[in-house]
Amino acid sequence: MDIYDDLGVTKVINGAATLTRLGGSLMSPEVLAAMVEAAQHFVDMDELQQKVGERIAAWTGNEAAYVSSGAAAGLALSTAACITGMDPEKRARLPHTEGMRNEVIIHKRGRVCYAFAIQQAGGKLVEIGTEEGATSDELERAINDRTAAIYYFDNPIFMPGQVPLERGIEIARQANIPLLVDAAAQIPPVDNLWRYTKMGADLAVFSGGKGLCGPQSSGLVLGRKDLIEACAFNACPRAFIGRPMKVGKEELVGLMTAVRRYLDLDHDLLMHTYEDQVQTVIAAFSDHPYISARRSFPSEAGQPMPRAEIIFDEEGLGITRDEVLTRLRTSDPSIELAAAGAAGVFVNPQTLEPGQEKIIVSRIRQIADG
Repeated sequence: MDIYDDLGVTKVINGAATLTRLGGSLMSPEVLAAMVEAAQHFVDMDELQQKVGERIAAWTGNEAAYVSSGAAAGLALSTAACITGMDPEKRARLPHTEGMRNEVIIHKRGRVCYAFAIQQAGGKLVEIGTEEGATSDELERAINDRTAAIYYFDNPIFMPGQVPLERGIEIARQANIPLLVDAAAQIPPVDNLWRYTKMGADLAVFSGGKGLCGPQSSGLVLGRKDLIEACAFNACPRAFIGRPMKVGKEELVGLMTAVRRYLDLDHDLLMHTYEDQVQTVIAAFSDHPYISARRSFPSEAGQPMPRAEIIFDEEGLGITRDEVLTRLRTSDPSIELAAAGAAGVFVNPQTLEPGQEKIIVSRIRQIADG
């Protein structure tokens, strides 16, 4: 019996992705131990945030770093920082930003639900282009004396057709406008922790509870020191726009430990492990008359990671893909996979423990063979 058994909560084998609805990712023993240690003392939270930020910034080659309560909170605080700077009167008015520089330029093609965090802080979204993309001229024409920032949602699936990030940074620099990169799910690769800011982006925002395998309720903002200071200026424990976005001492230390662990990983070995798990899935269906499997690349978020794509011959099996997903979800153990195309599923090794790919294969064969 564990706490989930006691509560009657279903434990899940997650072969889908680092999804918030499934709890993000799993933390390592060293991250958990650091959080337990942090929980045993009172500290000055501003001092802890500053010292943790300084250490993460030094490790990642950035000017400064701020630990937020998730990537969306990081995006909201980044927006607030661009609107208010260190002005206490502006800070006190958020999210009511009439008369301020409050416009945030966003590609229509790159506008996703997470951009709501920009509006939450009082940012007014100004779309450029179409679903197919935008041009440099459209980006330049959108900039005016009300522009607070330019926002990019960096996902390799959405980026084609948008103004290339390098060109966007150049335009932002010429106009003296901050450029924010939402890279919540863009770990791996590890060098993204410094790549965006080295390119010239002013702030880059990451999830702490996805690829970094830190606390789910943590995020990381990296970039310009003055803007990081303005993030803290708007954040808890101060009673302004960021007060509800509280980061505990446990999450601060936990994410710091997770970043150090991630930097120290053998990333080639990790990818080799993922490839082995994918090949296990492919081989398991090589002899099945109605199921085939193949390697898919990149991941659902455009990360440089492999997945296994399993394709069902629904007519031959006498069962639909959606029925397979339902049976997996209601099996014991419960298994979550992502749909692929019209009649397939993806198996993502990033969120699997060693050997769980074999459990998934076995259960799918049981369902298919009736």
